[in-house]
Amino acid sequence: MDITRRGFLHLSGAVGSGIALSTLGINLKPARAYADELNKMNRVKAAKQVTTVCAYCSCGCGLVCSVDKMTGKIFNIEGDADHPINEGTLCAKGAGFFDLTEANKHRLTKVLYRAPYATEWEEKSWDFAIPRIARLIKDTRDKEFIAKNAKGELVNRCESIGHYGSSNVDNEECWLMTVKSRALGMVYIDHQARV
Repeated sequence: MDITRRGFLHLSGAVGSGIALSTLGINLKPARAYADELNKMNRVKAAKQVTTVCAYCSCGCGLVCSVDKMTGKIFNIEGDADHPINEGTLCAKGAGFFDLTEANKHRLTKVLYRAPYATEWEEKSWDFAIPRIARLIKDTRDKEFIAKNAKGELVNRCESIGHYGSSNVDNEECWLMTVKSRALGMVYIDHQARV
């Protein structure tokens, strides 16, 4: 590449001005964010594009997952513009689908337990948590289960335990949670998506 004397002076002046301005306290974060976004777009263009379907509701909206060819990890999820149902748009749950991948640094990966009246969390194993949860449910049902109401009618319910579902589950998981809750005799069953 040939550069003229005038071009060299322009370039060196721009670089010098940029260095001088950066030391004067001018915030360059927006420029860096823009550069990072350009870098992400280049990564998306070079990535392997995999189409899939959102599992949250029965609509079946199309998603395009950008997978890094070197690591095999998803780094971007967006709506599929060619999909006949959503035509590239996503609801709030579909747009947040990326947070369910391993890229979410805030995703819990271990069991945390806080003893009654304690202020600190302890790291425990699933071998500790699952039997404890089962024991607490069994003890509560044994103590609080109502077989008959005041009229003597058979009701078989437990009013001391409730279930509050998550908006991060699909239809099939919601159905399984409802069946499990009803089988335990729970009356107070609600879902976050309804709020």
